[in-house]
Amino acid sequence: MHALSRLAPEVRQYLLVTGNYWAFTLTDGALRMLVVLHFHSLGYTPLQIAALFLFYEIFGVVTNLVGGYLGARLGLNRTMNIGLGLQVAALLMLTVPAAWLTIPWVMGAQALSGIAKDLNKMSAKSSIKLLVPDSQQGTLYKWVAILTGSKNALKGVGFFMGGALLALLGFTGAVLTMAAVLALIWLASLLLLKKDLGKAKAKPKFRDILSKSRAINILSAARLFLFGARDVWFVVALLVYLSSVFGWDFWMVGGFLAAWVIGYGIVQSFAPAITGKASGQLPDGRAAFAWAAVLAGLPAAIALGLSSDLPAQWVLLGGLMLFGALFAVNSSLHSYLIVSYAKADGVSLDVGFYYMSNALGRLIGTLLSGWVYQAYGLEACLWVSSAFVLLAALISIGLPRHRAISLKE
Repeated sequence: MHALSRLAPEVRQYLLVTGNYWAFTLTDGALRMLVVLHFHSLGYTPLQIAALFLFYEIFGVVTNLVGGYLGARLGLNRTMNIGLGLQVAALLMLTVPAAWLTIPWVMGAQALSGIAKDLNKMSAKSSIKLLVPDSQQGTLYKWVAILTGSKNALKGVGFFMGGALLALLGFTGAVLTMAAVLALIWLASLLLLKKDLGKAKAKPKFRDILSKSRAINILSAARLFLFGARDVWFVVALLVYLSSVFGWDFWMVGGFLAAWVIGYGIVQSFAPAITGKASGQLPDGRAAFAWAAVLAGLPAAIALGLSSDLPAQWVLLGGLMLFGALFAVNSSLHSYLIVSYAKADGVSLDVGFYYMSNALGRLIGTLLSGWVYQAYGLEACLWVSSAFVLLAALISIGLPRHRAISLKE
């Protein structure tokens, strides 16, 4: 604690925000794995399990819009702490006797967790904008990339943690342990996080939740299709395919996806080096278009490979690894651009609107994933994914461009 107090105030707040976000992410990843494994063991089908997370995505759309408004009015420290508190409540909801764990009850707990997750994420991403001066865009990009990448890597660790806790403590014991630890972190956050961080000087009106910035509107539309492209084959279709076609058991599926998410997060953390260091420039609209264009053909190539005589496992798993790396760069680049475009005063309004599009894209992708896979198979999901990424690339053409800015600021 003494070492923390000697750091610059901005660095201290960044570490507190990041630590808060990390703790939340670990429980979020672990909870998803706990719910999936536990309800799978009770005989639920993959599609029924996916339905348990439907409210998680739906409430994420609403939360990002309203959460951005609340962040600007109340301060990001409060919205972040509200998010942590709601996650503790969501975990405690799942500690009830087994007879109470009906589908509506679990969907309600997941809805609460979805609200908590997006309040926490919006607050964390918005806070960084306020902790880095506008003149230090290179630093901003690095900090955003580290926060985003480490979050996804830790979500993968959370998958492993969920499986381990379930094996050691059982479902109720695992959830209760996570709730207790997160409650302690929540109390520490209430005491240490800077008051009024991100509070707008002028009280925003509710109609201000819709962005008036052309750049943010374009970036939000591109983000919707980008994340729809991932989840249209990744959320339901891939899980069912690995299980039913390759014959993988649930531990193999969960372990592989956990490793994939960790690798995805590591690539995100190195995105500034991948997209800027070689040329000495920060990314702009051209970079967003170029990286999306590179990604666009990959799902279609995987679909063609699965239809050929090539070994399906090598095609799918190799393609998935390459997709993860390219998608991680696209995602990290977008995360930097939204924080860069957002206004410092009331930053959470812009970031909240943008992540509303992110959540909407994930929701559309999740719904399409189940329907398209059931009706037409995995190859069709991959073709839809390519079409969505292509749309994201074309939309990105409208993003602003800038002169070269050195990363060595």
